[in-house]
Amino acid sequence: MTTKIKDVLYPIAFAVGLILIWEAVVRIFDIPLYLLPAPSDIARVVDGELLRNMGATLYEAVLGFLLANVLGFLTAILFVHSRPAEKGIFPLAIALKTTPVVALAPLLVIWLGTGYWSKVAASMIICFFPILVNSVKGLKAVEHEAWELFSAYKGTKAEIFWKLRLPTSLPYVLSALKISSSLAIVGAIVGEFVGSNKGLGYLVLLSSYHLDTPVMFSAIAAAAVAGLILFGIIASVEKRVIFWQKVDEV
Repeated sequence: MTTKIKDVLYPIAFAVGLILIWEAVVRIFDIPLYLLPAPSDIARVVDGELLRNMGATLYEAVLGFLLANVLGFLTAILFVHSRPAEKGIFPLAIALKTTPVVALAPLLVIWLGTGYWSKVAASMIICFFPILVNSVKGLKAVEHEAWELFSAYKGTKAEIFWKLRLPTSLPYVLSALKISSSLAIVGAIVGEFVGSNKGLGYLVLLSSYHLDTPVMFSAIAAAAVAGLILFGIIASVEKRVIFWQKVDEV
């Protein structure tokens, strides 16, 4: 069995085993449905409405994720080329990071309304800091010998960026993208908690009011699946983009 097949089968086998144990525990101990539904109870409530709400959350999360990555990387480029800009703006970025997005979400709804954009903004805010920090670190992580070589051949700023800084930064940037891909879902759902009539956050909130625990669990599971989808896409891109970087495992 190849390593790639094992990498796929092991998580699936573990998840199936966990689901079977969960089902057995609920049935054996006769746990009430409103406290802990069995996986079979959750599966019965999966329908088109859940998928539509999942699609809405994914749309908000992906858009916020993309905007955060573009803005974060452009800001990182500014920091690398302007020390005053880094000194002036970076503390503000830290302040934004340390402010809980759940505290900002009501303001975003007031400013941007209950439509998509308040959720996109929440997702964007929570994704911005990881890409900014890793991009700055990656763009600055140029080997001294390579820097001296480009300087000796009088490389222009554009050549240094495209041929030296950018390739060096890719592992850092893609690592940040994997982190942000999961955070994007969190940001979108937090925004939906505050003001929305669709999305997984809205579905969780609505089901909690009616003690409809199976629907609540199905929405939580859908959020986890959405996060895994985004993470898997970024991980796949990472393997193809930085194919030269291999990690030896022991």
